[in-house]
Amino acid sequence: MHIWTSERSHYLDELIQLEGRGKADHSCHACGDLDTSFRCEDCFSVDLFCRLCMIKSHQNLPLVTIQWQDGYFHPTTLKHLGLRIQLGDHAGQSCRNPKPAREDDFVVIDVHGIHEVGLDFCSCANAPSHYRQLLRGRFFPSTTTDPRTAATFAVLEHFHLLSFESKVSTYEFYHCLARRSDNTGIKPIKDRYHVFLRIVRQWRNLTSLKRSGRGHDPAGVDATQQGQLAVPCPACPQLGKNVPEDLAHVSSNERWLYSLFLAIDANFRLKRRLVSNDIKDPGLSPGWGYFVEEGQYKTYLRNHADVTQEKSMCVSHNAINMADTKLSKGLAATGVGSVVCARHDMRLANGVGDLQRGEKYMNMDYIVFSALSTFPSTPIVNFSYDIACQWHKKLWQRILALPSQLQPNHTHTAFNFFVPKFHIAAHIATCQTNFSFNWTPGVGRTDGEAPEHGWSNINRIAASTKEMGPGTCRKVLDDHFGDWNWKKVTAFGRVLLRKIKEAVKAKTEHCHALTELEESIKQSDLGVASLTNWTNEVLAWELDHSNPNPFESRVTATTQAAVRLELLMQDVQDLEDRSLVSLHSVVTPSILISTGLDIEHAQRRLRADNGSLGQHATNEQRTKILARSNSLQRRIEVWTEIQVLYMPSVSQLHATNATGLNRTLPSDDEESGCPRPRPNSVKPEDFQLLFPSDICSHAPCDPKLLHIEWSLRFAQANDALDECQSHIRLRHQLLRFKSQHLRGQGANTRARKTVQAIDDRLVLSHDKYLRARSALVCLSRHVDHVGWDRGLQPLKKKDLRPIGDLGDRLWAQQSCRGSGLLTGSLRMTARGCKTTYSAVDLALCIEWCKARARHNRWQEEIQLLLVEMQCMLAFLAWEARQWDERATLRMVERLEFAEGLIAYANRQAAIRRALSASFSGMWRDVGALGMLKLLNLDIGRASAVKVTNVPALGWRTMAAHRWIISLQ
Repeated sequence: MHIWTSERSHYLDELIQLEGRGKADHSCHACGDLDTSFRCEDCFSVDLFCRLCMIKSHQNLPLVTIQWQDGYFHPTTLKHLGLRIQLGDHAGQSCRNPKPAREDDFVVIDVHGIHEVGLDFCSCANAPSHYRQLLRGRFFPSTTTDPRTAATFAVLEHFHLLSFESKVSTYEFYHCLARRSDNTGIKPIKDRYHVFLRIVRQWRNLTSLKRSGRGHDPAGVDATQQGQLAVPCPACPQLGKNVPEDLAHVSSNERWLYSLFLAIDANFRLKRRLVSNDIKDPGLSPGWGYFVEEGQYKTYLRNHADVTQEKSMCVSHNAINMADTKLSKGLAATGVGSVVCARHDMRLANGVGDLQRGEKYMNMDYIVFSALSTFPSTPIVNFSYDIACQWHKKLWQRILALPSQLQPNHTHTAFNFFVPKFHIAAHIATCQTNFSFNWTPGVGRTDGEAPEHGWSNINRIAASTKEMGPGTCRKVLDDHFGDWNWKKVTAFGRVLLRKIKEAVKAKTEHCHALTELEESIKQSDLGVASLTNWTNEVLAWELDHSNPNPFESRVTATTQAAVRLELLMQDVQDLEDRSLVSLHSVVTPSILISTGLDIEHAQRRLRADNGSLGQHATNEQRTKILARSNSLQRRIEVWTEIQVLYMPSVSQLHATNATGLNRTLPSDDEESGCPRPRPNSVKPEDFQLLFPSDICSHAPCDPKLLHIEWSLRFAQANDALDECQSHIRLRHQLLRFKSQHLRGQGANTRARKTVQAIDDRLVLSHDKYLRARSALVCLSRHVDHVGWDRGLQPLKKKDLRPIGDLGDRLWAQQSCRGSGLLTGSLRMTARGCKTTYSAVDLALCIEWCKARARHNRWQEEIQLLLVEMQCMLAFLAWEARQWDERATLRMVERLEFAEGLIAYANRQAAIRRALSASFSGMWRDVGALGMLKLLNLDIGRASAVKVTNVPALGWRTMAAHRWIISLQ
């Protein structure tokens, strides 16, 4: 490989030369006609032919010959028939001084199989070297000296694309060709697998050099800069390429449109075994592509090997806490860290690096700022990382340890940190508001989950790269990343068009939702004043995050889990103080009541499930219900035995059938729909448990039990309301999805079944609330708690509706919690309740802030997409100009090579201009689609609006960023 590297520039030159016609004589090789335009890509010759001669010479050209013998066809070779392939300038003709391959043993690997051929080199005085003769015949030689094997360009191009699309390994592909040649094993073909491996690796390197223009650089391949072989993201702002180098003329309110969005993540599927080393398997493009330069990277890691990873102060992030304990035995790399464009899901130059032992900060810091160094002077950088809440701490202290060329100028660049939308739910509540894409201005609808999309594609080659050496592994991954990026580039036209159509539609919907919400709030003077205060508060937070965050709830919710924990902690304290008087060795009073509530809910669920069986239930269904009933019966028996110790009077009440003593049954309009227990039934689901709230007015009861039940019932009521909110929101979203996306009887039947399951759960939660409130009403006569009923109003079944379903506008003053909002998008009303409370006002404030943020993010998304479209067109135009300049950049003596340089540059420039024209055609109506909505123009004037894309006018600002709207 070292010998080949010294000749790599010549290989590249030969490949580029083939882009031209190859010879000074451009007449037809067969008849001499000067009107020649055709050359066969599958033939060994590079000669030109006229149309008629091309047709005549290709009527019968089988690659493999078969011979009739013994009553059937036998496979044979053209070499056996006497065919000799002549290379050099005499291709297809005889040479005066031919030289056969060594021992006349030459193997060609082609798309149709592996062939033994008779091949002669030209040994004339001025003949080029053997490997050059092979390259000019579109054979890729196995070595630079005395080659005996070659692969056709056709098979290399075929395998290259096939590996991208199907992730087929070189081993599988080669042995497929071997079986294509001989599937019997009677005459085994000569094994050239390891040779093919080397050829493929060299081919990957040469194609990336060629496509990045390195063959056109007079300085040569060795002058390639870091990251220069990567396919850049054309829609991201790149100063001097698709946005101006100086953004001083852009106002501070508009600079967010030129933000860079970077998403960070690690992949531990891309492991690599401790196989080979950098000496035996060197990298052919050190730091030229997507991987960081390995030498500097490892030097940095060695110098900071003693740095200890800080533990997470958020939830227990394994990526942080287990970074030093990641299993690495037998592995050279436990995975890779990566930085991608968060908006367009493209890999970034120098944005990938091996992780030697977990996702350590020092690894990720180096990789992140290596990628960022290719974007100098970017005004705003938005980082998305699933552990951003921890990673950003002490980041600037750690940056000082990086090499100087990687240290960013954070005094002129604003850095923002976010957690991806899917991952943020696993974080604590503070992180969910402070690091949310949804609530921060200037980010549009970016979700930050871009790395996950790319991993799903690249993980399919993890089994192959795991066994590779370091240089080969990096090159294969680089190659796949480059293909991923190129496919993204070619798909930008339809992708951005689809996104902006969705954004315009969503922006309109959220605008209507926000308007409706604000109009409801403005029904009272208090609502108008509150809306003004909320606006000032959210604007202050958006400008400076040190101000109070309006998206954070400032009311601590009382939950059953929290109350149970508090009661158990009190039991622990009483045990330590030796003041706990427990009548049972295991079950304390708090455990007794909390367990009883669990049994009560199990009864509720069993009654509901039993009532839904119907008359024709199957034996299996009845068996499951009966098994649950028996289990519940045993739980009740154990519980009642302990209950008698703390509440002796319940045994007498059960004996006299004095049930339902203090239970306040709901009225007909408050009925939840859940089956009620039958008084005279002996089934466990109908058994009266007799809590302290049921007997406190008719029999003596320990005050401690009353207070314990009060605390648990109050938390149960709040939990039940939150469950109702969640079920109503989910039901609303399912119905919307069903209406918009589902068609056909089968899909709608399954959707209705899902909605019915949500309705059943809503009934149970509603009944739980009614039962908890009924108990609180009874207990309130015996415990010192007042004012609780203002926050827990009677809840009617007809009030379980989402925000958009109410006909009246009085919900801001009427609800079971004093307002028309139940922490989120749920709204419940209670006629006659006219008082508002601070907790409800805060909940309504949060809901309005979120509705406003959703509307603003979609509006920003439209603006970002419009700028990205123009950046895309500007970048393609810049790239086309770059290729125009490269055409004559390198001065060469041979005319045929000069023509190859010009031809390839012209083709690449034409591809960019064709893509630009295609995208412009797709986006011709984008101005009318997006800008009218963005500028809030009268929709009735849409037909009178003419939109013109004028990239040649230079850099413009704000909403007209490259789109000129003229009203006729």
